[in-house]
Order: sequence, then C-alpha cells, then structure tokens
Amino acid sequence: MATAKMSVAELEEFLRREFPQAFRDGDITIESADGDTCLLRRRYDERMLRPGGTVSGPTLMAMADFAMYVVLLSAIGPVGLAVTTNLNINFLRKGMPGQDVLAAAKLLKLGKRLAVGEVSLLSGTSQDPIAHVTATYSIPNK
Repeated sequence: MATAKMSVAELEEFLRREFPQAFRDGDITIESADGDTCLLRRRYDERMLRPGGTVSGPTLMAMADFAMYVVLLSAIGPVGLAVTTNLNINFLRKGMPGQDVLAAAKLLKLGKRLAVGEVSLLSGTSQDPIAHVTATYSIPNK
C-alpha cells in the first residue's frame, strides 16, 4: 500500500482553489483517498439525468475522470497539470434516478510520466457497477 501524499482535507482544499469548476457546491465529496485508491460520491441531482430517466454518459465520464485525478493527486501530491491522455468507458447498466453516483478509483500503475488506473461507477447502494473505466494520465516534469 502506498503512502498518501495528500490527505482528503488537503485534496479538498487544493481542488477548491485550483479546480473550482469541477469541485464546488458540495455536489461531489471525497469519501476516502489513500495513495492507491479513492472513493468519491456525487449527490443525486436531476441535472444528472438524460431523457429516459437514466444517469447520463457525460455525468459518468466526468465523475470517472475526476476520481482518477483525485487518486493520482493522493499518490503524487499537488500536481495540478497532470492531464488525462486516455479514457475508455464501458456502460454496463442503467444508473438509477434518485441515487447518488459513487466512483471507486484504483491506480494500476504509477510511473514517472504516466499513471494508469481503473474506476468502477456505482449507483446508490448497489454493488453492481453501472460503468467501468480505464484511464491514463500524463504527469508533467516537476
């Protein structure tokens, strides 16, 4: 298990300051982050839904990308310019209206310049993922 370079409180402070467009209003909370994994929760809001009453793809993709960013920062510290270079998502089942969306991210490989991880997206209390994501982040030279 890796040692986290940033605590949940430090991550929240950094994100509010450096990335307020994605981390404001308290709609996303970081439930845990330990340098290897993180768990984020997006409170249900009807703006998350697409026609037909399911959680929209853009909502899920944004949540997965943000979870990957958070787990990476927890592992490497406050490197704001780390960026997504690849994101692949498989939608597995319908995200239910009225349910929070959870994103459980895990780093699979952390190198000097690239990090690879996966994210399982969950709806409410169900253990069955609604989507599975793999993502790669580029880490800039410090």
